[in-house]
Amino acid sequence: MKRFMISVVAVFAAVAMAQFTPGNVECIAPASPGGGWDFTCRVPAAQVMPQLDLVPGSIQVTNLSGGGGGIAYANVVTQREGDEDLIVAASVATATRLAQDVFAGFTADDVRWFGALGADYGTLAVDVNSDIETLDDLIAAMQEDPEALTFVGGSAVGGFDHIKVLQLARAGGIQDILPFRYVSFDGGATAIIEVKGGRADVFTGDISELIGELDAGTMRALAVFAPERIDRVADVPTATELGYELIAPNWRGFYGAPGISDEAYDYWVNAVETVANSEQWATLREENGLAPFESFGANFEDFVREQIAIMREISQELGVIE
Repeated sequence: MKRFMISVVAVFAAVAMAQFTPGNVECIAPASPGGGWDFTCRVPAAQVMPQLDLVPGSIQVTNLSGGGGGIAYANVVTQREGDEDLIVAASVATATRLAQDVFAGFTADDVRWFGALGADYGTLAVDVNSDIETLDDLIAAMQEDPEALTFVGGSAVGGFDHIKVLQLARAGGIQDILPFRYVSFDGGATAIIEVKGGRADVFTGDISELIGELDAGTMRALAVFAPERIDRVADVPTATELGYELIAPNWRGFYGAPGISDEAYDYWVNAVETVANSEQWATLREENGLAPFESFGANFEDFVREQIAIMREISQELGVIE
């Protein structure tokens, strides 16, 4: 009996040691404040995770912009190995840059993929005083003089925001898509300021980045690239209903540093899943125009690799890469 009790105590001690508890958690947003990656860190992570007691205290949000997410990715891989208190905002833009081999030779295998908890659909928008009032107006302007318009977004040249412009051009029957001018900024919020300031014509990004401007009446969304209208912005038509076959969902989720323990990995996978299933996140997700989308752990890793393959094919088709 004594040996049995010692064995039981040893088992429980081993289990206790194997459990992971986060310390001072940091969330890296690979762009400037105000964009989609920043939102992913500040809302589902920094706002909801403490509410659900998934982290002790608060989460520090660090904006590490540059290279379409490449600066943050390289920093995590080379400087943060084994950091179990780190989570990083990710999206299809991350998969796009990996597909194009522009992250300094790094691959999807260099980090740990935790999960995704929402879909943020693409959109194009103009200043409320712009002469471009509809998506048809924009297509007509693109056909008439491709070099006259300046598109701006929060992803790098060749990134997901840029690709959405090229996909729309193709959907509008425009064959030569190379002349379109796209200027990259370190975050959607900065790109929106350029449009509002009259230094650019069209913002390309995701609907959550526009909510504040639409509510204030300072910007006009021409369409949302979703399969159906989004309740939060129900007056914005889909591109499909306007006659342009384009659906462009941008999943939002998190990855972590290489070299973390399986216990820490499992903890963060479960944490992301817990947030995804919470009432708090459901309310905030709908308020910010995101649609439900969930993928976690090993399934999410497989999904990311599939996304990379898809975005590589799209990038080659559009001439972004060879």
